[in-house]
Amino acid sequence: MPRGLTAERVRQDVEVLSRGGLDLETFLEEAAESVRRAVPWEAACLATHDPGTHLLTSARKYGGLRDVDSHDQEFALIEYGAVEPTGFYEIAAAERPAAGVHLTHDGEIERSVRMSSFMVPHFGFGDEARLLFRENGRAWGAMALFRGSDDTAFAAEDVAYLASLSKLFARGVRGGLLARMATTSPPAQQGPVVLIVGTDDRVLQMSAGAEDRIRGLRVGDGSCDPTSVVGAVVGAARRYARGESVVPPRARVRGESGMWLVVHASPLSGAGDREGEVVVTIEEARPPEIVALVVAAFDLTQRERDVTQLVLQGVDTKEIAATLHVSTYTVQDHLKSVFDKADVRSRRELISRIYFDQYVPRMGSELSPSGWYA
Repeated sequence: MPRGLTAERVRQDVEVLSRGGLDLETFLEEAAESVRRAVPWEAACLATHDPGTHLLTSARKYGGLRDVDSHDQEFALIEYGAVEPTGFYEIAAAERPAAGVHLTHDGEIERSVRMSSFMVPHFGFGDEARLLFRENGRAWGAMALFRGSDDTAFAAEDVAYLASLSKLFARGVRGGLLARMATTSPPAQQGPVVLIVGTDDRVLQMSAGAEDRIRGLRVGDGSCDPTSVVGAVVGAARRYARGESVVPPRARVRGESGMWLVVHASPLSGAGDREGEVVVTIEEARPPEIVALVVAAFDLTQRERDVTQLVLQGVDTKEIAATLHVSTYTVQDHLKSVFDKADVRSRRELISRIYFDQYVPRMGSELSPSGWYA
C-alpha cells in the first residue's frame, strides 16, 4: 500500500505531468508508471471518455496487456452493456471516483460479471482497481489497474490513494486533448457511414467507407483496437433500450489524424427476427458538437463560457457587456482569463483554437443543403 515519501513524491510527479502540456500518449504513459511506484500493478489500461456521456473514446494498454490480444470489442460490450457496482457508469455517479473489485465484493471477485466472464478467463487476473478521472463533475477518462491471482489484492488504502489523484489525471487528460492539432488536411465531407451489428455482436452489414472510418478511430501505438469504441456504443445502446441508462449512446472521438468524429448507436426494435440488432453511425463531427467539449477542456468558469460563446458569434466587447449586464472592463478581464487558459492572444486565435484546424480551413466555403461545409 502507498506510504510516506513514495506516495507523496508520486502525487507530486503526477501533478507536474498534469500541468506540463503533454500530449495524451506521453501524459498517460508517464503518469501510469509513476503510480506504479506507489500502487504496484501487473497490467494497466488508461482510457479517455466523452465527458458528456461517459463513453469510451480511446484507450491505451501497458504492462501485461500491451502485447496480447486483449479482446477489446468484447470488453467494451461487457463494460457498457452490463450494470455492476465497479462499472465506469456506476463509479461516475458515486461519491468516490475509485473502486476495487475485491473490496467491493468482499473477496468474491466472481460476483463481478466483468471479472468472471472476461478478465479471469482471458488473463487470469486476481483483482482490479479503478479510478475515474473526474473534475468539476465531468469524467474525462479512467484507469484500470490489474494484479495477478497470486498477488495481494488492492487494499482500501490503495483505492483511497488512487481517488486522491482523480483531479490530477482529469487535468492531464484535458490538456492532452488540446495538445495535438490535426495532422492531415481536412478531407472533403464524406457523409456518415453506417453499420449494423447483430445480436451475436458481429457486423452484419456496412456502408461504403465504414472500414476506413473505423480504422480512423485508432489513436496510436499501444492503443485499443478501434472496434472497442464501436463495442462501447453498441453495449450502451442495448443498456439504454432496456431502460438501465438514461445516457444516449453517443461519443465524440478524436482519431489518430486529429479529426473529430461522432459515433452513435440506435437499437432496432419491433423488427421481428432483427430485434436486438444495433445500427451504428460514424460521421465527422460538426463544430457545435465539439465546441462544448473543447470549451469544457479549457476549464472556463460559467461567466467565461458566456463570454466565449458570444465571441464565437462575432459579438464585440460593448455588445457582450450589454448582453451580460457588466462593464466593458469586466468583459476584458474575462477575455484575458479565457486567453490565458486557451493559450492564445486574440479573438481570432481563440476561434481557431476552439474549432481546431479541422474546421478553420473550410470557413468561408459554401454550405451544402445539410448545413455542413460543401
